[in-house]
Amino acid sequence: MARQPEGPPPPPTAQKLRLRYAKRGPLRFASHRDLARALERALRRAQVPMAFSAGFSPHPKISYVGAAPTGAASEAEYVEIGLAERREPEEVRAALDASLPPGIDVLECVEASGSGSLADRIDAATWRVELPGVALAELAPAVEAFLAADVVTVEKRTKNGLRDVDARGAVASASAAEEAGCAILHMVVRQVTPAVRPDDVLAALVAVADLRPPLPPRAVREAQGRLDDNGTVADPLGPDRVAGTRCQGEPATV
Repeated sequence: MARQPEGPPPPPTAQKLRLRYAKRGPLRFASHRDLARALERALRRAQVPMAFSAGFSPHPKISYVGAAPTGAASEAEYVEIGLAERREPEEVRAALDASLPPGIDVLECVEASGSGSLADRIDAATWRVELPGVALAELAPAVEAFLAADVVTVEKRTKNGLRDVDARGAVASASAAEEAGCAILHMVVRQVTPAVRPDDVLAALVAVADLRPPLPPRAVREAQGRLDDNGTVADPLGPDRVAGTRCQGEPATV
């Protein structure tokens, strides 16, 4: 049988945009697949001129980076999109934000500077975990015991079944605080395989100090980026923002 022609090739990518968005409120329980579908529908509603891949089943050029786990809120989710036509980043941000359901909020949109991939700029995340019903006097010694350990092994469910992982090795720093009588766990967690999530660290606190929160914790990912020597997580959009500032005054073709 003769091979069917593939048709004309798709237009090349004219522009790459990088977006930071938040998932808040009830939307923290949405899966990554649900969020991806919502974003693709919003891109169509906002009439963003997406670039598509080649082949028999073209797909819009969308690349997600390090999605937060289901059940966790986030102020720092990242996605990169390819456009077939150039657009003003702020106009894309506003149109896309208006097309998404409440709880998925597009916070920033910048043009990719071309200096490496977005994933190359992210190897750690900062987390804030509220522990209702836990006092600072309980959390602080548990965090100290966790940090004093070289290895804290917890059982984690992965796609290949249950697996023992070292929760301690992934945590670059951790501290305890208190707000309005609620203990707060702050931590910086490196990206490792398999990923160490906030619930894995909480399981480690059970292992080292038998800390068992009486109420469900509330985890929020506050930032993602590269971890520097000072323990700071750098903004992954910083280089793009700087490059965009240098290019101000050069009108975009609309």
